Amino acid sequence: MPSLHFGAGSFSFLPKLVSGYGRNLMVVTGSRSFEASGRLEWLLGELRMAGIGYLHCRVQGEPSPEVIDAAVASGRKVGTDMVIAIGGGSVIDAGKAVSAMLLQDYPVERFIEGRPGFLEHDGRKVPFFAVPTTSGTGSEATNNAVISRVGADGFKRSLRHPAFVPDVAVVDPELICSAPRNLTVASGMDAFTQLLEAWVSPFASPYTDLLAFHGMEYFNRSFIKACSDGAADSAVRADIAYAALLSGVVLGNAGLGIVHGFASSVGGAFDIPHGVLCATLLAEATRENIVQLQHSESGYSTLRKYAAAGGLLNGIPNVGAAEGCRMLVERLEEWQDALDIPLLGVYGIGVEDVETIASVTRSKSNPVDLQPDCLKKILLARI
Repeated sequence: MPSLHFGAGSFSFLPKLVSGYGRNLMVVTGSRSFEASGRLEWLLGELRMAGIGYLHCRVQGEPSPEVIDAAVASGRKVGTDMVIAIGGGSVIDAGKAVSAMLLQDYPVERFIEGRPGFLEHDGRKVPFFAVPTTSGTGSEATNNAVISRVGADGFKRSLRHPAFVPDVAVVDPELICSAPRNLTVASGMDAFTQLLEAWVSPFASPYTDLLAFHGMEYFNRSFIKACSDGAADSAVRADIAYAALLSGVVLGNAGLGIVHGFASSVGGAFDIPHGVLCATLLAEATRENIVQLQHSESGYSTLRKYAAAGGLLNGIPNVGAAEGCRMLVERLEEWQDALDIPLLGVYGIGVEDVETIASVTRSKSNPVDLQPDCLKKILLARI
């Protein structure tokens, strides 16, 4: 875990925190919304007064190898010796990758899992600070950065090493209050997907079970409020930020399931936001997992965990396995409808793509081995 500063107003600690790590900082942000808030101007002013040099780098969308290599080259020119990323999951992944590559001699693609000529990273990096402005990926607590290239030969894979966990994470719910509804929905559903998939993972442990269930409790308490009349309430946003943080911890220890398997195969070929993909597939994927587990001799314990999640979301503890599983899928479908989750077709994914996607989708941490026909069924339900 990083050194964690959590709570409303914790953003104000940043200048003092940074000053103990170096003298030349790269500040990675996303689009101009954070700048428009005035907080970036305040931060840069504080850095100047502290005698800390800085380079500002903007990242839009999910980071590509080219974006990372360009930022690294710029950082080396000015002697960057620490990196801070302020933004959503993609921005934090970008900053994490830049931190990891400033001390390396090869382009970032050589260190990305599954790419040609893959090299094991040695873990050397410059200090990295993560400041999320959305509640979704939990990247402020993970040891990987997702890098993607979209297209016919595209990919979406991780740069990973235990040393890549941020040195410092500052989670200030006040930074998240201005997130628009569509971003709140997509990022929130990503966090919940991570919690649920880690909860039912075959690699789950008492440690991850405790954190995943606790995260789902906090998420359920405030998610709909965060997407509606509680959007500007920092206490509501704190609940979702806490759930997202825990989702990052549990994914790193228990792994993720088939929804995130699709995120890798679909995300490299189509320009679809990661959180939207999670949101649109979660109910169908959960339904199919449950159906296949019901036909498995060893599936009952996982069905009980799905049922416990269904009972949690509906405020009914100790519900039976069949009833709890049914309630879980129904609640996920209710969220899907109430929150206007788009279909895959909106992003150019058609029936003709299903066979190819299913053929390359894998997930070793899914609670049941889904055959290609099952994968196609999930996709076709959301075309």
